[in-house]
Amino acid sequence: MSATPTRSAARVVPGLLVLFAVLIAVLLTAFAWPAVRSAPRDLPVAVAGPAAATASLTQALAGERPGALEVRSVPDEAAALAAIRDREVYGAVVVAPGAPPRVLVASAGSPVVAQSLTQIAAGLGAATGTPVPVEDVVPAPESDPRGAGLAAGALPLAIGGIITAALTSRLLPRVRQRIAAALGMAVVGGMVTATVLGSWLGSLGGGWWTVTGVVALGIAATALVLLGLESLAGTPGFAVGAATVVLLGNPLSGIATAPELLPSGWGTLGQLLPPGATGSLLRSVSWFDRAGGGTPVLVLTAWVVAGLVLCAIGAAVARRRPPAPSAPAPAAVAA
Repeated sequence: MSATPTRSAARVVPGLLVLFAVLIAVLLTAFAWPAVRSAPRDLPVAVAGPAAATASLTQALAGERPGALEVRSVPDEAAALAAIRDREVYGAVVVAPGAPPRVLVASAGSPVVAQSLTQIAAGLGAATGTPVPVEDVVPAPESDPRGAGLAAGALPLAIGGIITAALTSRLLPRVRQRIAAALGMAVVGGMVTATVLGSWLGSLGGGWWTVTGVVALGIAATALVLLGLESLAGTPGFAVGAATVVLLGNPLSGIATAPELLPSGWGTLGQLLPPGATGSLLRSVSWFDRAGGGTPVLVLTAWVVAGLVLCAIGAAVARRRPPAPSAPAPAAVAA
Protein backbone atom coordinates (compact mmCIF):
# COMPACT_ATOMS: atom_id res chain seq x y z
CA MET A 1 0.00 0.00 0.00
CA SER A 2 2.82 2.48 0.83
CA ALA A 3 4.70 1.86 -2.42
CA THR A 4 2.24 3.91 -4.48
CA PRO A 5 2.78 7.24 -2.65
CA THR A 6 6.54 6.67 -2.80
CA ARG A 7 6.47 6.16 -6.57
CA SER A 8 4.25 9.24 -6.96
CA ALA A 9 6.67 11.37 -4.91
CA ALA A 10 9.59 10.10 -7.00
CA ARG A 11 7.86 11.49 -10.08
CA VAL A 12 6.74 14.80 -8.52
CA VAL A 13 9.91 15.89 -6.69
CA PRO A 14 12.18 16.11 -9.79
CA GLY A 15 9.55 18.20 -11.53
CA LEU A 16 9.31 20.53 -8.54
CA LEU A 17 13.09 20.93 -8.50
CA VAL A 18 13.17 21.84 -12.19
CA LEU A 19 10.25 24.24 -11.80
CA PHE A 20 11.92 25.94 -8.84
CA ALA A 21 15.22 26.27 -10.72
CA VAL A 22 13.45 27.86 -13.69
CA LEU A 23 11.53 30.24 -11.43
CA ILE A 24 14.68 31.39 -9.61
CA ALA A 25 16.52 31.81 -12.93
CA VAL A 26 13.70 33.95 -14.31
CA LEU A 27 13.56 36.13 -11.20
CA LEU A 28 17.34 36.61 -11.09
CA THR A 29 17.44 37.44 -14.79
CA ALA A 30 14.56 39.89 -14.54
CA PHE A 31 15.95 41.83 -11.57
CA ALA A 32 19.73 41.33 -11.66
CA TRP A 33 20.43 41.48 -15.39
CA PRO A 34 19.29 45.11 -15.94
CA ALA A 35 21.24 46.23 -12.86
CA VAL A 36 24.47 44.40 -13.75
CA ARG A 37 24.35 45.55 -17.39
CA SER A 38 23.49 49.14 -16.46
CA ALA A 39 25.62 51.61 -18.45
CA PRO A 40 25.04 54.79 -20.49
CA ARG A 41 23.60 54.14 -23.95
CA ASP A 42 22.83 57.12 -26.16
CA LEU A 43 22.47 59.28 -23.06
CA PRO A 44 21.40 62.73 -24.35
CA VAL A 45 23.85 65.44 -23.28
CA ALA A 46 24.21 68.96 -24.66
CA VAL A 47 27.34 70.93 -25.46
CA ALA A 48 26.70 74.67 -25.37
CA GLY A 49 28.82 77.41 -26.89
CA PRO A 50 30.19 78.72 -30.17
CA ALA A 51 30.84 76.03 -32.76
CA ALA A 52 34.54 76.85 -32.91
CA ALA A 53 34.87 76.34 -29.16
CA THR A 54 32.75 73.21 -28.86
CA ALA A 55 33.73 71.19 -31.94
CA SER A 56 36.71 69.42 -30.39
CA LEU A 57 34.87 68.87 -27.09
CA THR A 58 31.89 67.35 -28.89
CA GLN A 59 34.14 64.92 -30.73
CA ALA A 60 36.01 64.05 -27.54
CA LEU A 61 32.83 63.32 -25.59
CA ALA A 62 31.33 61.25 -28.41
CA GLY A 63 34.54 59.30 -28.94
CA GLU A 64 35.49 58.69 -25.32
CA ARG A 65 32.92 55.89 -24.98
CA PRO A 66 31.33 55.22 -28.36
CA GLY A 67 27.58 54.79 -28.05
CA ALA A 68 27.44 56.00 -24.46
CA LEU A 69 26.53 59.64 -25.10
CA GLU A 70 24.30 61.30 -27.63
CA VAL A 71 25.94 64.71 -27.83
CA ARG A 72 23.78 67.60 -29.04
CA SER A 73 25.11 71.05 -29.85
CA VAL A 74 23.18 74.10 -28.63
CA PRO A 75 24.18 77.74 -29.12
CA ASP A 76 24.51 78.93 -25.53
CA GLU A 77 23.92 78.26 -21.84
CA ALA A 78 20.31 79.48 -22.00
CA ALA A 79 19.52 76.89 -24.66
CA ALA A 80 21.25 74.22 -22.58
CA LEU A 81 19.21 75.14 -19.50
CA ALA A 82 16.00 75.03 -21.53
CA ALA A 83 16.89 71.59 -22.92
CA ILE A 84 17.58 70.26 -19.41
CA ARG A 85 14.38 71.68 -17.94
CA ASP A 86 12.35 70.36 -20.89
CA ARG A 87 13.86 66.90 -20.22
CA GLU A 88 15.44 66.77 -23.67
CA VAL A 89 18.91 66.19 -22.19
CA TYR A 90 20.20 65.06 -18.80
CA GLY A 91 22.94 67.66 -18.55
CA ALA A 92 25.24 69.94 -20.50
CA VAL A 93 28.81 71.11 -20.84
CA VAL A 94 28.96 74.89 -21.28
CA VAL A 95 31.96 76.34 -23.08
CA ALA A 96 32.68 80.07 -23.30
CA PRO A 97 35.69 81.68 -25.01
CA GLY A 98 38.46 82.42 -22.55
CA ALA A 99 36.78 80.54 -19.69
CA PRO A 100 37.02 76.96 -18.41
CA PRO A 101 34.09 74.68 -19.22
CA ARG A 102 31.23 74.20 -16.77
CA VAL A 103 28.98 71.16 -16.37
CA LEU A 104 25.26 71.47 -15.69
CA VAL A 105 23.39 68.49 -14.20
CA ALA A 106 19.84 67.75 -13.04
CA SER A 107 19.88 65.32 -10.15
CA ALA A 108 16.07 65.43 -10.00
CA GLY A 109 16.00 63.76 -13.42
CA SER A 110 18.36 60.99 -12.31
CA PRO A 111 20.82 61.14 -9.42
CA VAL A 112 22.80 58.32 -11.04
CA VAL A 113 23.21 60.20 -14.32
CA ALA A 114 24.08 63.39 -12.45
CA GLN A 115 26.85 61.50 -10.69
CA SER A 116 28.14 60.17 -14.03
CA LEU A 117 28.22 63.67 -15.48
CA THR A 118 30.08 64.87 -12.39
CA GLN A 119 32.71 62.22 -13.10
CA ILE A 120 32.94 63.51 -16.69
CA ALA A 121 33.55 66.98 -15.26
CA ALA A 122 36.37 65.58 -13.13
CA GLY A 123 37.86 63.97 -16.24
CA LEU A 124 37.70 67.24 -18.15
CA GLY A 125 39.38 68.99 -15.24
CA ALA A 126 42.17 66.44 -15.18
CA ALA A 127 42.68 66.77 -18.93
CA THR A 128 42.82 70.58 -18.92
CA GLY A 129 44.54 71.03 -15.58
CA THR A 130 41.73 73.32 -14.42
CA PRO A 131 38.88 72.22 -12.12
CA VAL A 132 35.54 72.09 -13.91
CA PRO A 133 32.70 73.35 -11.72
CA VAL A 134 29.43 71.41 -11.61
CA GLU A 135 26.07 73.14 -11.10
CA ASP A 136 22.89 71.24 -10.26
CA VAL A 137 20.24 73.27 -12.08
CA VAL A 138 17.29 70.98 -11.21
CA PRO A 139 18.30 69.49 -7.87
CA ALA A 140 16.68 66.54 -6.18
CA PRO A 141 14.83 67.42 -2.98
CA GLU A 142 16.97 67.97 0.09
CA SER A 143 14.82 65.47 1.98
CA ASP A 144 15.67 62.74 -0.55
CA PRO A 145 18.76 63.73 -2.57
CA ARG A 146 19.38 60.20 -3.88
CA GLY A 147 15.82 59.67 -5.11
CA ALA A 148 15.51 56.63 -2.88
CA GLY A 149 11.81 57.14 -2.14
CA LEU A 150 10.67 57.05 -5.76
CA ALA A 151 12.99 54.13 -6.55
CA ALA A 152 11.74 52.14 -3.55
CA GLY A 153 8.12 52.93 -4.40
CA ALA A 154 8.30 51.46 -7.91
CA LEU A 155 7.55 47.87 -6.92
CA PRO A 156 4.77 48.69 -4.41
CA LEU A 157 3.03 50.80 -7.05
CA ALA A 158 3.24 47.97 -9.60
CA ILE A 159 1.95 45.47 -7.05
CA GLY A 160 -0.82 47.90 -6.13
CA GLY A 161 -2.33 47.49 -9.57
CA ILE A 162 -2.09 43.71 -9.31
CA ILE A 163 -3.71 43.64 -5.87
CA THR A 164 -6.48 45.93 -7.09
CA ALA A 165 -7.31 43.62 -9.98
CA ALA A 166 -7.03 40.48 -7.85
CA LEU A 167 -9.38 41.72 -5.14
CA THR A 168 -12.02 43.18 -7.43
CA SER A 169 -12.09 40.15 -9.72
CA ARG A 170 -12.54 37.79 -6.78
CA LEU A 171 -15.03 39.77 -4.71
CA LEU A 172 -17.28 41.42 -7.30
CA PRO A 173 -19.32 39.44 -9.85
CA ARG A 174 -20.08 42.10 -12.48
CA VAL A 175 -17.56 43.75 -14.79
CA ARG A 176 -18.97 47.23 -14.19
CA GLN A 177 -18.66 46.78 -10.46
CA ARG A 178 -15.06 45.64 -10.85
CA ILE A 179 -14.14 48.62 -13.02
CA ALA A 180 -15.76 51.11 -10.63
CA ALA A 181 -14.08 49.54 -7.62
CA ALA A 182 -10.71 49.39 -9.38
CA LEU A 183 -10.89 53.08 -10.27
CA GLY A 184 -11.83 53.93 -6.68
CA MET A 185 -8.96 51.86 -5.32
CA ALA A 186 -6.57 53.52 -7.79
CA VAL A 187 -7.55 56.95 -6.49
CA VAL A 188 -7.09 55.79 -2.89
CA GLY A 189 -3.69 54.39 -3.81
CA GLY A 190 -2.77 57.72 -5.35
CA MET A 191 -3.82 59.56 -2.20
CA VAL A 192 -1.76 57.28 0.01
CA THR A 193 1.29 57.62 -2.24
CA ALA A 194 1.00 61.40 -2.36
CA THR A 195 0.78 61.47 1.43
CA VAL A 196 3.65 59.05 2.14
CA LEU A 197 6.15 59.86 -0.64
CA GLY A 198 5.13 63.47 -1.03
CA SER A 199 3.90 65.07 2.17
CA TRP A 200 5.75 62.85 4.65
CA LEU A 201 9.04 61.74 3.06
CA GLY A 202 9.40 64.63 0.61
CA SER A 203 10.45 62.35 -2.24
CA LEU A 204 7.91 63.82 -4.66
CA GLY A 205 6.80 67.35 -5.45
CA GLY A 206 4.31 68.89 -7.82
CA GLY A 207 1.34 69.09 -5.48
CA TRP A 208 -0.65 66.51 -3.56
CA TRP A 209 -3.54 66.29 -6.03
CA THR A 210 -1.22 66.10 -9.04
CA VAL A 211 0.73 63.19 -7.57
CA THR A 212 -2.56 61.54 -6.61
CA GLY A 213 -3.78 61.77 -10.19
CA VAL A 214 -0.56 60.42 -11.69
CA VAL A 215 -0.38 57.43 -9.36
CA ALA A 216 -4.10 56.73 -9.77
CA LEU A 217 -3.64 56.69 -13.56
CA GLY A 218 -0.69 54.31 -13.23
CA ILE A 219 -2.50 51.89 -10.91
CA ALA A 220 -5.63 51.98 -13.08
CA ALA A 221 -3.57 51.24 -16.19
CA THR A 222 -2.28 48.03 -14.64
CA ALA A 223 -5.45 46.99 -12.84
CA LEU A 224 -7.86 47.44 -15.77
CA VAL A 225 -5.70 45.49 -18.20
CA LEU A 226 -5.40 42.64 -15.70
CA LEU A 227 -9.17 42.68 -15.14
CA GLY A 228 -9.66 42.50 -18.89
CA LEU A 229 -7.24 39.61 -19.27
CA GLU A 230 -8.91 37.78 -16.39
CA SER A 231 -12.36 38.25 -17.90
CA LEU A 232 -11.17 36.86 -21.24
CA ALA A 233 -8.75 34.11 -20.23
CA GLY A 234 -9.44 33.52 -16.55
CA THR A 235 -6.65 32.91 -14.08
CA PRO A 236 -4.01 32.12 -16.76
CA GLY A 237 -4.64 35.48 -18.42
CA PHE A 238 -4.36 37.29 -15.10
CA ALA A 239 -1.16 35.40 -14.24
CA VAL A 240 0.52 36.29 -17.54
CA GLY A 241 -0.38 39.95 -17.14
CA ALA A 242 0.80 40.10 -13.53
CA ALA A 243 4.07 38.35 -14.41
CA THR A 244 4.65 40.87 -17.20
CA VAL A 245 4.23 43.77 -14.78
CA VAL A 246 6.53 42.29 -12.13
CA LEU A 247 9.18 40.65 -14.32
CA LEU A 248 9.34 43.21 -17.14
CA GLY A 249 7.57 46.40 -16.13
CA ASN A 250 9.27 46.91 -12.78
CA PRO A 251 12.92 46.00 -13.61
CA LEU A 252 12.79 47.87 -16.92
CA SER A 253 11.07 50.98 -15.55
CA GLY A 254 14.36 52.86 -15.14
CA ILE A 255 12.96 54.63 -12.09
CA ALA A 256 16.03 53.95 -9.95
CA THR A 257 18.50 55.03 -12.66
CA ALA A 258 17.37 56.12 -16.14
CA PRO A 259 15.97 54.26 -19.17
CA GLU A 260 19.14 55.06 -21.15
CA LEU A 261 21.23 53.11 -18.63
CA LEU A 262 19.38 49.85 -19.24
CA PRO A 263 20.48 47.28 -21.85
CA SER A 264 19.88 48.49 -25.39
CA GLY A 265 16.21 48.54 -26.36
CA TRP A 266 14.93 47.32 -23.01
CA GLY A 267 14.77 50.81 -21.54
CA THR A 268 12.49 51.88 -24.39
CA LEU A 269 10.26 48.87 -23.78
CA GLY A 270 10.11 49.71 -20.09
CA GLN A 271 8.77 53.19 -20.87
CA LEU A 272 5.90 51.61 -22.80
CA LEU A 273 4.76 49.64 -19.75
CA PRO A 274 2.77 51.19 -16.87
CA PRO A 275 5.53 51.18 -14.18
CA GLY A 276 8.05 52.98 -16.39
CA ALA A 277 5.54 55.49 -17.71
CA THR A 278 4.29 56.20 -14.18
CA GLY A 279 7.82 56.81 -12.88
CA SER A 280 8.69 59.17 -15.75
CA LEU A 281 5.45 61.09 -15.31
CA LEU A 282 6.06 61.46 -11.57
CA ARG A 283 9.49 62.97 -12.25
CA SER A 284 7.99 65.35 -14.82
CA VAL A 285 5.24 66.68 -12.58
CA SER A 286 7.45 66.79 -9.48
CA TRP A 287 10.50 68.69 -10.67
CA PHE A 288 10.20 69.69 -14.34
CA ASP A 289 6.88 71.57 -14.46
CA ARG A 290 5.30 68.68 -16.42
CA ALA A 291 7.91 68.86 -19.20
CA GLY A 292 8.35 65.52 -20.92
CA GLY A 293 5.12 64.18 -19.45
CA GLY A 294 3.13 63.99 -22.68
CA THR A 295 4.36 60.59 -23.81
CA PRO A 296 3.89 58.89 -20.41
CA VAL A 297 0.33 60.25 -20.24
CA LEU A 298 -0.42 58.82 -23.69
CA VAL A 299 1.10 55.46 -22.72
CA LEU A 300 -0.90 55.17 -19.50
CA THR A 301 -4.10 56.36 -21.16
CA ALA A 302 -3.63 53.77 -23.89
CA TRP A 303 -3.31 51.03 -21.25
CA VAL A 304 -6.45 52.25 -19.49
CA VAL A 305 -8.41 52.26 -22.74
CA ALA A 306 -7.04 48.82 -23.64
CA GLY A 307 -8.12 47.52 -20.24
CA LEU A 308 -11.64 48.90 -20.66
CA VAL A 309 -11.90 47.36 -24.14
CA LEU A 310 -10.72 43.99 -22.86
CA CYS A 311 -13.23 44.15 -20.00
CA ALA A 312 -16.04 44.95 -22.45
CA ILE A 313 -15.04 42.08 -24.74
CA GLY A 314 -14.81 39.71 -21.80
CA ALA A 315 -18.27 40.73 -20.59
CA ALA A 316 -19.71 40.24 -24.08
CA VAL A 317 -18.14 36.80 -24.40
CA ALA A 318 -19.46 35.81 -20.98
CA ARG A 319 -23.01 36.82 -21.97
CA ARG A 320 -22.85 34.64 -25.07
CA ARG A 321 -21.68 31.57 -23.24
CA PRO A 322 -24.47 29.06 -22.67
CA PRO A 323 -25.44 28.77 -19.01
CA ALA A 324 -24.02 25.81 -17.16
CA PRO A 325 -26.53 22.97 -16.99
CA SER A 326 -28.21 22.78 -13.63
CA ALA A 327 -27.99 19.58 -11.65
CA PRO A 328 -31.16 17.41 -11.98
CA ALA A 329 -33.45 17.45 -8.99
CA PRO A 330 -33.18 14.29 -6.90
CA ALA A 331 -35.95 11.83 -7.55
CA ALA A 332 -38.54 11.55 -4.88
CA VAL A 333 -38.29 8.43 -2.78
CA ALA A 334 -41.53 6.64 -2.13
CA ALA A 335 -42.33 6.21 1.47
